[in-house]
Amino acid sequence: MPKIVDHDERRREVMSAAGRVIVRDGIDAATTRAIAKEAGYSNGVLAHYFGDKDEILLSALRQSHQRIRARLTTKVEGATGLAALRELLLDNLPLDAERGQETRLEVSFWSRSLTSERLAEVQRAEAGELRAAVRDLLGQARAAGELPPEDHAEDHADDDLDDLTEHLLALVDGLSLHLLLYPGRITREGAERIMLGALDRR
Repeated sequence: MPKIVDHDERRREVMSAAGRVIVRDGIDAATTRAIAKEAGYSNGVLAHYFGDKDEILLSALRQSHQRIRARLTTKVEGATGLAALRELLLDNLPLDAERGQETRLEVSFWSRSLTSERLAEVQRAEAGELRAAVRDLLGQARAAGELPPEDHAEDHADDDLDDLTEHLLALVDGLSLHLLLYPGRITREGAERIMLGALDRR
């Protein structure tokens, strides 16, 4: 009787293997040969499920994003405004081993995305979703009176929240890089304090 192959599971295994190679050895080392070896499959198996190496890499990135979204959905269930925003921002910082691996994977794609429009499109789409979520939660917080009203004219209120959104997202990226690159200079507790402090001062 022929062995029954779970094709979806094989795809997931290859994507997970690609992620491990990227995090451990760097994105340039994530060749189809290295990914196949990590997954325990032949190059032919990879070719059966993916068109090329970029498709494997993109799939690995999307898999990571899906896992992050699922975790975050559970964390913010029932929360709105600033409470939900705090969870979202902290979840995007590498404050534990799991999020550290996710951040390493994400950052590994940044330089490659500068020369690959295909990868850049995925990065921009995912970043756009995060930006929209942060902006929406800030709007909820302002409407609920959790953020102080601005002194300037009402017609500039949206600009203010847009600027705050960019500020918080830039802080997430900057703190994430500092945690990865300068572990002796900033602690996870310090990064969390800075992130929440930036939000609580608003």
